[in-house]
Amino acid sequence: MRLLVIAEHDNNELKPVTLTTLAAAQQIGGEVDLLVAGFNCQIVADAAAVVPAVDKVILADAPVYEHQLAENITQLVLALPGDYSHILAPSTTNGKNLLPRVAALLDVNQLSDTMTVESADTFKRPIYAGNAIATVQSSDAVKVITVRGTAFDAVSAEGGSASIETFSEACDAGLSQFVGEALAESDRPELTAASMVVSGGRGMGNGENFDLLYALADKLGAAVGASRAAVDAGFVPNDMQVGQTGKMVAPELYLAVGISGAIQHLAGMKDSKVIVAINKDEEAPIFQVADYGLVADLFDVVPEMSGKL
Repeated sequence: MRLLVIAEHDNNELKPVTLTTLAAAQQIGGEVDLLVAGFNCQIVADAAAVVPAVDKVILADAPVYEHQLAENITQLVLALPGDYSHILAPSTTNGKNLLPRVAALLDVNQLSDTMTVESADTFKRPIYAGNAIATVQSSDAVKVITVRGTAFDAVSAEGGSASIETFSEACDAGLSQFVGEALAESDRPELTAASMVVSGGRGMGNGENFDLLYALADKLGAAVGASRAAVDAGFVPNDMQVGQTGKMVAPELYLAVGISGAIQHLAGMKDSKVIVAINKDEEAPIFQVADYGLVADLFDVVPEMSGKL
């Protein structure tokens, strides 16, 4: 049995979510090929080759893969010579864009947001915003799987010696082209990789009040997130959204400030190791999942916390 894992990277470094996806592949069992598709990304392939969970790295380095357009990467995946029983990718924006196309062209079902591997053909995944867990068995010849990164512990990033095989064919579907991108720049840790996250909700009142959270996060070395309500209200940009329709996080510490705890938000952060909630509404649903809860006015508590750090 041979598995293909599609690496998440930016042509410069291998993203941590790839290591958690490899952990899922390890639990399935079999030999693991890791596809690194990009442009001028040899450094990523070299980093992937020393991951012990990888048996072989497939490097597809060409201008057509520079921005990893889903249409082109789909053609690449289908052109690879390996007879794969499983194809896995992280359940990120890229993975969710790519694998449904692969599954459709292979005429198989997709197993989305997998969080537990029961066996090579049986998996658990959340449904109803994580309020129920479905056990799904697939009889498809090829299992196409997106993996919830927060549900698995990352494999070691060093100690392996996988071979690197170059795939030189440039697969251009001719269906899309890269126009441009606007990247949010911050000195704070990346939201999905941070060990501590401070998030604000509708209770923050406005975008200027998020400065309180930024000051606290800077002292903690934490990333800053937000609920969908705060994003929809225009307080902060949507790349900060945590939840079912935002980013999935599982930090060591998650501090929820002024967040009521809608199920869509809980779906994105309830795997956090320690959850601390601050809300003046003692009936807020967030307290049901919080390890520590403080019923208080955030505008009194947050500055006091910052002052004592």
